[in-house]
This record gives sequence, C-alpha cells and structure tokens, in this order.
Amino acid sequence: MAEPTETRPTPLGLYARPESQTITSIEVIALALSAIWLIGAAIFFLAIPSEPAPADGAADGTASLRFIMTMLAIFMPVAMIWVAATAARSSRIMREESQRLQAAIDAIRNAYIVQSQGGRANSEPSVARKLDEIAAAQRKTETALATFSSSRESRAMAPEPKPEPSGDTQTALPLGTRAEDMAPGLDNDEFIRAINFPETAEDTAGFNALRKALKDRATSGLIQASQDVLTLLSQDGIYMDDLNPDMARPEIWRRFAAGERGRQIAALGGVRDRSSLTLAAGRMREDPIFRDAVHHFLRRFDKSFAQFETQATDSEISELAGTRTARAFMLLGRVTGVFD
Repeated sequence: MAEPTETRPTPLGLYARPESQTITSIEVIALALSAIWLIGAAIFFLAIPSEPAPADGAADGTASLRFIMTMLAIFMPVAMIWVAATAARSSRIMREESQRLQAAIDAIRNAYIVQSQGGRANSEPSVARKLDEIAAAQRKTETALATFSSSRESRAMAPEPKPEPSGDTQTALPLGTRAEDMAPGLDNDEFIRAINFPETAEDTAGFNALRKALKDRATSGLIQASQDVLTLLSQDGIYMDDLNPDMARPEIWRRFAAGERGRQIAALGGVRDRSSLTLAAGRMREDPIFRDAVHHFLRRFDKSFAQFETQATDSEISELAGTRTARAFMLLGRVTGVFD
C-alpha cells in the first residue's frame, strides 16, 4: 500500500464516493429537443396571420383563451421532455447503485466463503505479512544479541586493552536495539497526513508520509487497521468523505487520551448520518470479520492517539480529527458504544 501502484485499494478509488456527472447525454438530448420545439413553435405562431379583432365585446375573452392555449401548446411539450429526462436519469442512477450493491454483496459472500474454508490466513494483507516477517527476523536478531552478551560476560574477568579514541568512532548502541528504533520518527504533520491517506494520485506528500509511517511499527499497525475498516465500510457504500461530523474541542480529545470513556467524551461521537450508523451497526451484528476488524482498529487508534496527544498542539489535534481515520473512529465508536 506504500506505493500508489500496489494492488490493495487506496482512498483514490475505494474510500471516496465515485463522482457523478453533472451534465449527461440525457440532459444534452433534452436541451436539444426543447430548443427544436421552441424554435418550431416560434416559427409556426409567427407565420400565422393575425385575425382582425371581432367588433363585439367577446374580443377580450377570445384573446385570453387564445393566449392560454398558445402557452400550453408551446411549454407543455417542453415540460414533458424534462419529466422524461429526469425519469431516465433516475433510472440510470438506480442501475448504477444496483450494480454497486451487487458487487458489495458478492464481496461479502466471498469473504464468508473464505472464512468458512479456513482461508483467512491466506487472505491477510501484504503489509501484515511483511510485519510478521520483520517480527520473526527481529526475534532471531535479539536471540543472537543475547548469545553475544552471554559470551562477553564469560570473558569479563580478563582485562582488555582500552582502544585509543579515533576520529571516526561511532556512538555505541545498547544491545537489543531494534531496526525500527533506529529509524527517524514521524513528526505530527506526517502522522496526520499518513492516517488520512493520499488525497489523489498526485499527492506526493501524502504518499511520502504513508511510506515513512509504514516503517514505524506502531503507526503502521494503526494504518493497516484503518485501511481494513475503511475497505469494509466502503463495501456498504459508507465513505468518510461523505460524513460531516460535529467536531469536538481539543480538550475533549485530550480527556479521551487520558482514559476517560462514556458520556464524558460523548462529543467525540459527532457522526449523525443515520444511514451510515444503521448499516455499520447491522454489519457489526452479522459479520464477525467486520466486528473483529472494528475492535482491533479501535484499540490501535486508542493507543496511537494517546501517544500523539502528549506532543500535539490543539490545532494539530483539530487537524487530526478531520482525517479519514478519525472519522472512522467517530462512526465506529458510536456503533460500539464507546461514547455511551
């Protein structure tokens, strides 16, 4: 996922709702037909010679009736054209939504089949497998370092000559230092960019922050958990960009980082979209894979935000609250009762 060319879905195609066209071929056809009709009607009525007005008092009534019939003859077909255009566009939108719904149902069905066949381990994300490989290599390294330490202790009684200091002497690292501990840490801006995921394919800063975050063990765990729940939510048509939650004050977030739960931090559950809440709650009850992914994500977010809060300013906390990952926390926190 660190590269924009990876096969795993990114926010560019999955976490953002597909954009709908404002003007389609249906509207173009309707405009053309309306213009043709109006031009034809204008030519027809202008070509009719005007009749002399009758001498009696019925002139006013006849003129009014003629005017009304003329307006109906001109504008009634135009109205019918646009009624038909609106119905055609609604039908097209319903077909597209039906196709997306069918695709989501197929994805859920495939997930159940994989689970029932015991294939869940084979479907683990590539990033998770890489983390497991790194952890295994780390354990081997720590074992070797422990053996080396024991060998040094057995030779501790023998005096060793003290080496002369040289100009290229490097700073000694304590035994047990892991590779990820030596990597440069993320600053707050990079952390915020990473958990929001890249905005577009040209978002170079976003991809750079994501690549750097995946090298940080704690942050990569949060990103993986966030990506999993965002992918599952998008299968139900729930996109974080569509949510407009009520933003809580930074002090409420700090109280959450300090360990407060329940109604004291209820302001964090600012998502009010009923359809998203209903769909997510229904899937929590029926889909064990989704339920496990949600609980894992909430634990990761809790731990990562507690570390972030200690060195973040109020403005940085407010900026983090607008990310896709934070919005997923607000939505799923309400579904699971974190704020009750």
